[in-house]
Amino acid sequence: MKSSRYVVLGAGLMGAATAWQLASRGEEVTVVERDVPGSARGSSHGSARIFRYAYPDPAYVRMVVHAEALWEQLGRSSGRRLLQRVGCLDHGPARDPATLARVLDRVRVEHSLYPAQRARELWPQFDFTTSVLHQPGAGVLDPRSTIEAALDLAVAAGARVLENWPVASLRRKGAGVILYGPDGATSAGTAEPETTEPETIEAEHVIVTAGGWLPELLGDLDLPGDFVRKLPRFTVMQENAYHFPYRDGQQPWPAVIHMDRMQIYALPGGRDAGFTGQKIAEFNGGLPMRSASEQTGLIDAANRSRVVAYVRENLPGLVPEPYAETTCLFTNTPDEHFVLDRAGAVTIASPCSGHGAKFAPLIGSMAADLATGGSVAESVPAFFRPSLSR
Repeated sequence: MKSSRYVVLGAGLMGAATAWQLASRGEEVTVVERDVPGSARGSSHGSARIFRYAYPDPAYVRMVVHAEALWEQLGRSSGRRLLQRVGCLDHGPARDPATLARVLDRVRVEHSLYPAQRARELWPQFDFTTSVLHQPGAGVLDPRSTIEAALDLAVAAGARVLENWPVASLRRKGAGVILYGPDGATSAGTAEPETTEPETIEAEHVIVTAGGWLPELLGDLDLPGDFVRKLPRFTVMQENAYHFPYRDGQQPWPAVIHMDRMQIYALPGGRDAGFTGQKIAEFNGGLPMRSASEQTGLIDAANRSRVVAYVRENLPGLVPEPYAETTCLFTNTPDEHFVLDRAGAVTIASPCSGHGAKFAPLIGSMAADLATGGSVAESVPAFFRPSLSR
């Protein structure tokens, strides 16, 4: 039986960031991943996610500002460019740009609010019908490179990464836990299975960053019944995303959040789009599932039709024919708050309701605080912790 003081279950953005934070603090940590880090069957694959500041709740805006400092630290430490600041445009009647601008004023985040006509002059590739909030410091982050950067730094600090290591169950043992996994797990970077690798790992504490796999894992985590009952209902969504070519080759465009009859997000697709197109998706427009194990990887034809029609009507700067498409997972709570809570020797750091990527280094720091007993009261918002509710 192997042992590790801390085990991080899942090597997506949140798991990699948590491992980096723990290892950088001198803690012994092992990361176990059912597939490979940044797996295409998870929520963190690919090269493009939106980094933006605008939220109606100033608490989230402050967390973005805090996360931004950690993004810069991770970029400096790894020598990688993880964040491209192309700006972000928020518009649409349901988005309420004026209210968002007032919140950004309160938190002192740089922004501008433009009437629709002026915004069309500045960004003629879009057809705006409402005022537009511009956040020049926003942009696009690269999840694949971020995972690699965080895990490289964690491994350099002594962490271990086990790939193809799906956790079958977890059982409490004294003050700690035992994880039960597969035979023949492999260490990151090894070509052949390590047949001597044991099926179990004993740990003082486990941080679960399993994303869409969390719902089916809950019954196997040996958690107290009262803790589980207080967790919100999780819904996993298989989202659809499409890459549309720029008409004039202009790039990169800003990222966009547009809320009207449907909620659309758009951003430069980066490597995923060959740097020649904009990634467009309908937020929560995909297939609801109970767990990530139900995903099909198939694009929903009705969703594609809706998004193509949206591009044709609202984005004159794009050719309304997608040249690439993919699926991705969201794991949602009813109020779209994150879950970051602890029960004994287990910390849950998931899900992120489709808007968590920008917070990854901060969630990693908060999860490390919870697991190690750090400054939790100052670090983790109470609305992330269902166990504190009555």
